[in-house]
Amino acid sequence: MLQTYIPYSSKNTTFINEKIAMDSNNEQVVFFTATGPVYSFRKNDKFAKRLAQGIIVSLGLAKTAELAKALGINRTTVLRNVQRYKDKGPEGFIDNRPVRSPYKLNKEKQRIVKRLLDQGSTITAAAAEVGVSEGCVRRALRNGLIVRKINSVNQTEDFIELKGPAKRSLEDTNCNAGIATKREEERLLARKGGLAEALPEFSPNEGVRYAGVLLALPFLAGLSYFDTGKKVYGTLKKGYYGLQSILLTLAFMALLRMKNPEQLKTGHPGDFGIILGLDRCPEVRTLRRKLNELGLYNQSGKFMESLSRAWVEQDKDILGFLYIDGHVRPYHGSKHILPKTHVARRRLCMPATTDFWVNGTRCEPLFFVTAQANNGLLSTVENEIIPELQRLSKGERVTLVFDREGWSPDRFLKWRKSGIDVLTYRKGKYEPWPKDCFIEVTSQVRGEPVTYMLGKQSIKINKKGWVREVRRLCDNGHQTSVISTRQDLSMEEIARRMFFRWNQENYFKYMREEYGLDHLVSRGVEQADVERMVPNPQKKELMKECSKQLKQLKKKKEHYATKAINNDEKQCRTMRGFNISNYGLKTEIKQMEEDIETLKAQIKQLPNKIKINEMLEEDEIVRLETEKKRLTDTIKMTCYRAETELLKIIERNHCFARTIDEGRAFIKNVFQQPADMIPNYNEGRLEVRFHTMSTRRENKSLEELCDIVNKEKFLYPGTELKLVFKAA
Repeated sequence: MLQTYIPYSSKNTTFINEKIAMDSNNEQVVFFTATGPVYSFRKNDKFAKRLAQGIIVSLGLAKTAELAKALGINRTTVLRNVQRYKDKGPEGFIDNRPVRSPYKLNKEKQRIVKRLLDQGSTITAAAAEVGVSEGCVRRALRNGLIVRKINSVNQTEDFIELKGPAKRSLEDTNCNAGIATKREEERLLARKGGLAEALPEFSPNEGVRYAGVLLALPFLAGLSYFDTGKKVYGTLKKGYYGLQSILLTLAFMALLRMKNPEQLKTGHPGDFGIILGLDRCPEVRTLRRKLNELGLYNQSGKFMESLSRAWVEQDKDILGFLYIDGHVRPYHGSKHILPKTHVARRRLCMPATTDFWVNGTRCEPLFFVTAQANNGLLSTVENEIIPELQRLSKGERVTLVFDREGWSPDRFLKWRKSGIDVLTYRKGKYEPWPKDCFIEVTSQVRGEPVTYMLGKQSIKINKKGWVREVRRLCDNGHQTSVISTRQDLSMEEIARRMFFRWNQENYFKYMREEYGLDHLVSRGVEQADVERMVPNPQKKELMKECSKQLKQLKKKKEHYATKAINNDEKQCRTMRGFNISNYGLKTEIKQMEEDIETLKAQIKQLPNKIKINEMLEEDEIVRLETEKKRLTDTIKMTCYRAETELLKIIERNHCFARTIDEGRAFIKNVFQQPADMIPNYNEGRLEVRFHTMSTRRENKSLEELCDIVNKEKFLYPGTELKLVFKAA
C-alpha cells in the first residue's frame, strides 16, 4: 500500500487522496482527515450526500474526479452539486417536492413479481407477466421495494449481479490514470519493474462488446498459436502487458477486422480489456512499442515456420497439392525509392513489395515468402520455397500448382528429380487438337457439379522428358492446355486441381478486404541489397529518346511522301526540281536518320543492368521493414485458418444453404456479437452468454456452434477457467 498521511484505516476505508479518506459500513459514510472525522451521513440520506460533495470540494480536500470515483457517481453530478452549494448553500439541496411512488410497478404488481421470482422465474419473464420493463423490476430490486427469497442450496444464475454497460462506462470515465485503467496498483507495480505480466481476471459483466470473438480461442489454440508464440518469443520485458496479452490483442484485432493499431482508438477499450481479462486494451503507442520489441527479436520467420510445421504434423494431406502465387502490396508513399513492379489489379507499374504465398491442398495458407526486390516466381520458388517445402515434407513428393509465370520446362524436369512435381498452364503457341479428342467429364467444384470437355496425351518437352498434357475445350472453341509432370493423375483430377487455383485469388481478395493484408503495420524501412542488379536508367532514357526521334522521323517521311504524291508535274517535272522547291526537307530527314543511328550505337554500348549502388547512395537503397509485417501477416493467416475451422463446423451441420457465401459473413457477425460474461471460480468456468442475433436461423446456428465448441473444454489462456458458451 502507498505511504499515506492518514494514520487510521480499516478494511472499509477508501483513500480518496493524501488529504482525505472515506470509511463506509452498512448504514453510515464518514469522511475523515489526519485530524479525525470531518463529515458523516447515512447512506439513504440523499440530501446529506449531495451536501457532502459541495462541502468537501469547496474546502479543497478533494478534486471532483477523485470524489466522483470514491462515491461511484458521475463527475458531472459532483460538479453540479458543488455549484449549487456555492450558489445557494445547504438550502439548495432541500427538495420540497412530494415523493412519488412507482406508478407502473404498484404494490399489487410488486407482490406478483416477488412471488414469481421466489418460484424461480427470471426477471425478464416476471417483468413481462406484469406488463413493465425489465429495468423497472431491476430498479425496484435495487431500491428494496421488492425483496426476493434466495435459495442458498439451488441458487440460479439470474441472481448474479451483472455490471451493465452504463455502469462500466461511468467507472471507466472516472479513472484517475486514464480511461478504464482500474487496476492501478498493478500498473504502478509494473511501472516500477515489479510485475512481469498482469494476469487475467474476470468479473460478472453484462453486454460486453466483442465477446463473440472468444469463440475463436479454442481454434487458435488448436493451431498451436499460443504455444508456438511462447516457445519462439519466450517473454517480453516486465510490464503490465505481457506476451500472452499482446498475442491475444493482435489476434482479436484481426478477427474483429481492425486493420491497424490506430483503429483501437475508435473501439471500446474497456470492453476490449474485459475479453483480455484486463481492465482495458493497450493504447496505440503501447501496442506499437510492444510490436517494436517483438521486432527486435527477429524471430517472425521462425514463428511462421514453427506454425507451418505444426499444421503439417496435424494434417499430412496439406502437402498433397501446394498452390503458389504472388501478391503485390503497393507502396503509396513518396518518402522512399522502392523497386517497381506491375500491379495487375490496377494495371499499373508502381512501387510495391511482392509476397509469394504457399497454400495447402484445400487452398488454406501455409506460409509466404517476401521477395527480394520483387524477384520473379521461378527464382523465388527454386531458391526459397522448395528448400522450405523439403524441410516440411521430410523427403516426400509434393506437387506445385502455379500459373504461366512459372513456365520453365528445364526446371520442371530438374525439380522432378528432387521430388517436386509441377502442375501449370502451358505457355506459348500450340496446335489445336481435333474435337473428337475430347470427352465430357463431370467433377465437383466447391460442392457443385461441373462438366468439362477434356482431352489428354503425353508429350515430350525440350526433347528431354515426358509430361502429361490435359486440355479443356471451352464453349467458344478455345483450348486451355495444362501440363503436369505427374503421369499417375487422371485428366479430371489435373483439370480440377488446376482450376481450383482460383480459390487462392479469392483468398487474396478476402484477406485484402477483410483482414487488411495490404495495410502497413509500420512505415519504417531497412537496408536492402546494395549489389543487386537493376535496369540501367541511362539506357532507358536513351531508348526513350530514340523512340521519340523515330516517331518524328516517321512523321517527317510521311510529310515528304505526301508532298511527292501531290506534286504538280507541270511545275516540278523531276525529283531534282521537287527537292529544290522543297529545299531542306530531304536534308533534314537524312540528318535525323544519322542522329538515330548514332543514338542506337550509344544504346548498344551500354549494359542492360547495373548495380543499384552506382545510381543511388547506400542510405537510399532501402526496402519496407519486413519483420513486424511478417509477424502480423502470420497472425492474420492463423486467424483466417481458425475462422475456416468454424466454417467447417457450419458446413458439416448444414446451417446455411449457401455455406461459402453466407458462412463467413455469419462468423464475422458472431465475432462482433455482445454477450454476458459470468466467471465462476468455484466451479472453474467462464460462461459467455450471447445476446440474440437478428434472425432465428442465426440463433440456431450459433447454438449448434456453441454446443460443439463446449465439447473442447478449453481453458482461457493463463487461467483455470473453462470457457462455456450459450446462445440466446
